[in-house]
Amino acid sequence: MNNEPDKKDEAPAAETVATPIINPNPAYITVSRELFQATAAQATEAAGLKDRLLRAQAEWDNSRKRIQREKEDAVRYAGEALLEKILPVLDNFEMGMQAAQTATDAKSISQGLEMVLKQFQQVLKDAGVETIDAVGQPFDPHRHEALGQHESDKYPEGHIVTQLRKGYKLKDRLLRAASVFVAKPSEGKQAKT
Repeated sequence: MNNEPDKKDEAPAAETVATPIINPNPAYITVSRELFQATAAQATEAAGLKDRLLRAQAEWDNSRKRIQREKEDAVRYAGEALLEKILPVLDNFEMGMQAAQTATDAKSISQGLEMVLKQFQQVLKDAGVETIDAVGQPFDPHRHEALGQHESDKYPEGHIVTQLRKGYKLKDRLLRAASVFVAKPSEGKQAKT
């Protein structure tokens, strides 16, 4: 018996293939004219696209900065139009104060102040400010600030009897709640129930 393994069970010996050595930094490369022209066209197109991208980014940055500046200016000068409308009211009020110092008739001072008040109320109305008239209305904690309760036979319990300070809203938003007193039943009515 032969102690050597069968030749057919052995894996075939790997053939040695000569691999050409490629210089990673050749001195020159041979390229066809068509390949060179295609590569040059692609490089030109890539440079054009890069230029367009850089310009678009610059335009975007400029637009973003301009919008931010406009937003800041809008916030900073938001009340400018309203203030321009209030200035004539202030002028009339100052003239009324000067006239009040020399006037001898209280009624003319009162009329002058009433005119200024109406002018001021009109400016607020034009700006969208509305008065909250609370007397006789049911108490609403979202629009009214309760200062206390008063007995009332005229208004039902939970309704507003007296308004100490007017409330105001700007369109749908509350600017200031009305300060009110809310009705409670009189002592006589509470004892009956």
